[in-house]
Amino acid sequence: MTGGPPPLAAALPTPGLWRRLACMSYEAVLLFGVVMAAGLAYGVWTDQRHALQGSAGLQAFLFCVLGVYFAGLWSWRGQTLAMKTWHIRVLAADGRPPRRLRALARYVASWLWFLPALASAHAAGIRSVGFMASLVAVGVAAYAGMARLRADRQLLHDVVCGTRLVDTRAAPSPARMQHDAPP
Repeated sequence: MTGGPPPLAAALPTPGLWRRLACMSYEAVLLFGVVMAAGLAYGVWTDQRHALQGSAGLQAFLFCVLGVYFAGLWSWRGQTLAMKTWHIRVLAADGRPPRRLRALARYVASWLWFLPALASAHAAGIRSVGFMASLVAVGVAAYAGMARLRADRQLLHDVVCGTRLVDTRAAPSPARMQHDAPP
């Protein structure tokens, strides 16, 4: 086996930053249903009667549910539904979807989008939802801007985990490759 990704995977371009952010926004809309269903299941399972009762347990449960969702789909096909819609795929260095452990590490590392801003708000004692949302927006913008510092335009969590996002619109389909092949 050769070192490095297969030639086709290596030739795929990195999706633009705005497409990645749009995909992330669409993912948030889709995850609303997942989080609501998981929250309902948790509430029934734990006999939760008040929203603040057991909130730390609910947060941990949702963190795990989202981890299973993302790591499972990334390791299975390299895409979530939102990523498929926006023609974005996550690949490991070998050009294939990341294995489960790498996908799980990518999920944990991807919280770098939000954690610095949330930790800063918590440390400063900020409780205003509007101000916290503004801090998260600034943090997301700063984190996204860090991709501009790299020639390959990959984000820190992808670099650390040995994965990369690729634009699948440029990938020829197997049927087209067969049609375009010389006789």
